[in-house]
Amino acid sequence: MLINEIYEKVRMDGVRGLLNAVFHRFFPQRLAYYPNCKTSLQGRFGLEIGGPSHIFGSQGLIPAYTIAACIDNCTFSHQTIWEGEISEGNTFHFNKKKSPGKQYIVEASNLERIESARYDFVISSHVLEHVANPLRALSEWVRILKEDGTFILVLPHKDGTFDHRRPVTSLEHLIQDFEQQTGEGDTTHMKEIFELHDLSRDPDAGDMDSFKKRSIKNMENRCLHQHVFDTGLAIEVVNHMGLQILSVELFKPFHIVIVAQKLKSEVHAMNDEFIGRGTLPRWTSPFPSDQPSRHQIQATA
Repeated sequence: MLINEIYEKVRMDGVRGLLNAVFHRFFPQRLAYYPNCKTSLQGRFGLEIGGPSHIFGSQGLIPAYTIAACIDNCTFSHQTIWEGEISEGNTFHFNKKKSPGKQYIVEASNLERIESARYDFVISSHVLEHVANPLRALSEWVRILKEDGTFILVLPHKDGTFDHRRPVTSLEHLIQDFEQQTGEGDTTHMKEIFELHDLSRDPDAGDMDSFKKRSIKNMENRCLHQHVFDTGLAIEVVNHMGLQILSVELFKPFHIVIVAQKLKSEVHAMNDEFIGRGTLPRWTSPFPSDQPSRHQIQATA
């Protein structure tokens, strides 16, 4: 198993990528903005959508599990391919030194069992791309977050995943999904996925026949990436939700990490510096498709 993991790492990122991974195993990489958002997590009460995720563990980019007072969790089913069997109740063991949080079995886009403004922070890693109606899900995640609460969203950048051949989803498409109340059984993107999914970057999917059989049962397993993100779309989506973006950071092999804040109702988000209106955006990216075109550079000069 370890040999296979090493082989895949070298194949995807080269020897340098493998050496970087080993280095960060002993010297954990942290979000540069982490010291700024640490106080909004430390001793606080939060909710994780999906997970648990190593990104929020003690060796992760944002070690929320280590410093939070308690974290509840929601996932879509009593059985997932990632975690096996899951039971509702106080069963979310985010940190073995702390009391477990409450486990909800609910759709990420329907948290009606949770009252509004309940949590100090909401975190999610590599979940939103699996959701058929991301804006509906985000509206729920923002609803249960307190004013001035912290929102941390981690998404996969297409360049580093099996989605690299697929076009980036447009914000307009996501808005249409929201307005049409698209449900989790949506198969709109299935044809595109079968044509452009790179199985060489998804060894767990098996061959194309196995992949198609698994994909047809997506309501059961939720393995499909319904939508495809680059950094620009991730920022557009968070801005669309009226959140104030505080930080945008990118990490290989495929992480987009956005830290944002829920504003008071009378305050409007000002995210132009992250969107790049009138100037180059306030973030740098290691991903080729994020690089500004010559036209964009000339326009902001």
